[in-house]
Amino acid sequence: MKQIALKHLSTSKLWTLHLEIAKVLEQKIERERLHLDNRLRMLNATNSDRRPYPPVLPKYQNPDRPVETWAGRGKQPRWLVAKLKSGRRLSDFKIQQR
Repeated sequence: MKQIALKHLSTSKLWTLHLEIAKVLEQKIERERLHLDNRLRMLNATNSDRRPYPPVLPKYQNPDRPVETWAGRGKQPRWLVAKLKSGRRLSDFKIQQR
């Protein structure tokens, strides 16, 4: 790459050089952004052969805080474990289906 003595260039030449650099940078940034977008799209692509599963509806609800629910799968939530230890039964928290 050729060295340029910037101190000896006029203001108009420096400004022209600045505009050229900005244009080249803009093009390189756009190319890099497209490259990264492609890589991100490839990472997000689902290559799974599994069938899609429907959402699991909650089966149990905390009577003290109705927003706390459990579908009956996985580890029992803390609120349910505490209630079961206090002597309540799992069926006490069953959500009534309409």
